[in-house]
Parts: sequence; C-alpha cells; structure tokens
Amino acid sequence: MAQFTVNAQRFDPYKNFKFRVRWDGRYVAGVSKVSSLKRSIEVVEHREGGDPSLSRKSPGRAKYEPITLERGVTHDVEFERWANKVWNFGSGLGAETSLKDFRKDIIIELMNEAGQVVIAYKVYRCWVAEFTAMPDLDANANAVAIQSIRLENEGWERDYEVAEPSEPSFNEPN
Repeated sequence: MAQFTVNAQRFDPYKNFKFRVRWDGRYVAGVSKVSSLKRSIEVVEHREGGDPSLSRKSPGRAKYEPITLERGVTHDVEFERWANKVWNFGSGLGAETSLKDFRKDIIIELMNEAGQVVIAYKVYRCWVAEFTAMPDLDANANAVAIQSIRLENEGWERDYEVAEPSEPSFNEPN
C-alpha cells in the first residue's frame, strides 16, 4: 500500500520542523517547539472466580498527556494572557481565575516542505497548567531566551477534512 495516495512519487515521511499553532482563530506567533501528542489507555485487569490463575485485560480510561508549547521571548503577550486567565496574581479574592474563558481549543498543523498543511489535530478544552515567562538567564550562554506553557487537555483528534495536498513540482528550464 502506498504511504502517499495523492503524491505517489513521494517516499519521505513529513519532517517535524514546519508547523503552526492556532487558537481563537489566529496563529500564535513564534512557536518553535510543540511536544508530542500522547494518549494512553489504562489497563483494567479482572478475573472470574473459576478462571485459572490468569488475569484478563480490558481497556479502561483514556489519559491525554499535557502538551508543551515553546517560543522565544518577544513582546507578544498571548502566552501570558492565557496563563493569567487561569491564575492572575493580585486580581483580588474570587477573581483569580476567569472561569468563563480559561479553556481553549487549539489546532496544531503540520506542513510539508512547500508549506502546505498536510495534517492537523484539534486539541480540546486546553488550559495553562504551567507558564514559564522567563528562562534561566546566563551571561555565558549563547542561546535564545525561551518561554513556555504546558497545556492540560481533555483529548485530541485528527482533522480528517485536511486531505493530502497535491505537491507542487517545479519545471527545470530548457
């Protein structure tokens, strides 16, 4: 079976360095790293009284791992604004959390080398469980300052409406 139905000539899997993240209908600026989407199913072991000394196994609850988004520190405040909806220091008793809108659905898009969206996942009911506003600072380092948010979520699914695009070919000059 072909791995690519529209682009049968394609052999290589998609790379992990072209992607975008969207929430509130907008792309989030500067995201440079997204942790993996991981789901695990708990195992329920049971045994009937007359069974031999073996356990039977069946699927239990699904667990979705948190997702971490990283980006370089800039003047864009989207990470901080969302984190502040979960806990806003100094906002006063009873107003620390924005119960109305602290959860968001996000979309993670993977693109091919030509910048075409090839796969997208919808992640549901995310909220910021951890916010790193400023990394460790080191005068002897040679690195970009990175901020991050860790998103708890209640599940994700692939957007099957995103179909494999026809990849462009560039004709060589005669």
